Amino acid sequence: MLPETLPHRSLRDEVFDILHKRIIAGEVRPGEWLRQEDIASQLGVSMTPVREALDLLVASGLAEREPYRGVRVVELTHDEMLDAYGLRILLEPAAARLASETATPREAWTERSRSLEELKRLLVGTFELVRLEDMSRLRECSRQFHAQVVTMSGSPLLARLYGIAAAKFPDWMLYEAMFRHPEALAESLRAEQAQHRAILDAIAARDPEAAARASLDHILSLGNDLETYLGIPRELIQQKEKQFLRTPLPCRRSP
Repeated sequence: MLPETLPHRSLRDEVFDILHKRIIAGEVRPGEWLRQEDIASQLGVSMTPVREALDLLVASGLAEREPYRGVRVVELTHDEMLDAYGLRILLEPAAARLASETATPREAWTERSRSLEELKRLLVGTFELVRLEDMSRLRECSRQFHAQVVTMSGSPLLARLYGIAAAKFPDWMLYEAMFRHPEALAESLRAEQAQHRAILDAIAARDPEAAARASLDHILSLGNDLETYLGIPRELIQQKEKQFLRTPLPCRRSP
């Protein structure tokens, strides 16, 4: 059951946090409808913050809005998950490579320093998120970390493409799996933190190749999780990896 009262905070954010945690914890299942009237009644709030919170859920990729029907928890097919996985294999190493390149103007150096500090803050912030009830917040920190790397690439179009792929990638389902497999929690968190640190260190060292490799290694580890936790067949995952990891074709020579 949802709590009857809310702390003194933005009602929109509080409703979002509550619904987000319920989805991560598996209390609300994929395909289940999120009824505004029911949520507002349970929380004792008006429809406005509930509607705004549902908009945030849709934007975060956890829910989808169907015209004239409402909002429900997203229900992804294996094909959609694998397509998003393949796009992340392409996009994120490219973003990490660009983010690691040296900036030359003074303003760019200042902005780069701020961006690196934000990456460090997000990484350090995950160190204390080690309990099952922290999974919702941990997911958000992880998404913000990846989004920050993409922002540092300096390519708005790449950021838009990444946003589309990230919305279809079932990271929330992977975190939900930690509720069902708590024995794997500590190992999973250590691996994720080490991979994020490797990405951060390579970007800070301005090493494009190392940054791209660290990012790719991290995404490929998520591919293993798709098999372990979500039951996607290994052969389908490998097939998608081969499609997106192919060596680029050589440039065509002029006749």
